[in-house]
Amino acid sequence: MLPPARPSLVPAAHGRGIGTQAQRLLAEYLFDHTRAERLQAWTDCANLAEQRALEKAGFVREGVLRSAQWRGGQWHDQVIFSMLRAERSGGS
Repeated sequence: MLPPARPSLVPAAHGRGIGTQAQRLLAEYLFDHTRAERLQAWTDCANLAEQRALEKAGFVREGVLRSAQWRGGQWHDQVIFSMLRAERSGGS
């Protein structure tokens, strides 16, 4: 069985705010069209660019999930972020 594909940006799109905008738009869509109260995302502790993108999109860092992902023959720590409906820009 193959691992699930991980979404990523093509290298030419890195550093242009496209990922941040995509995450912000998805969060807005989910809050506008579902009853979701909480969204969460996580990324590898070493992925500083993704952590910055999540924070710029309005997600709040909650903490580290230690040894949460098995990848490449070893365990990796993950950072978890969340956004609550009441915290998003524009509120409820």
